[in-house]
Amino acid sequence: QLQLVESGGGSVRPGGSLRLSCGAVTSDYAGVGWFRQAPGKEREGVACIAMTDATTFHVDSVQGRFTISRDVAKTTVYLQLNDAKPEDTGVYYCAAVTRYGDHVCTDPDEYDYWGLGTQVTVSS
Repeated sequence: QLQLVESGGGSVRPGGSLRLSCGAVTSDYAGVGWFRQAPGKEREGVACIAMTDATTFHVDSVQGRFTISRDVAKTTVYLQLNDAKPEDTGVYYCAAVTRYGDHVCTDPDEYDYWGLGTQVTVSS
């Protein structure tokens, strides 16, 4: 399996936008999720997408602001961040799973492969 690679992080003002990318996704993966971890906090799921039919799920705190998607070739998964808030600050990770188990798709324990993360900072 190739190492997942996140990119697109950076600093943005409140209300601004960023687009994160997760590369090296392969056809072996059933799903990809985006997670984030703020300093001193546990890693939390943000959104996930099924690679077969592109069904998506977003947690309530980002619903309507963030959008997960994938490209047609199924090699890259994106997370579009709009209307960013200071509480969105953290390291963002993408992760992949070859077969989902019984947990919700935003549970980190579901995932087998992880990238190294990209920093997102929302500050005025």
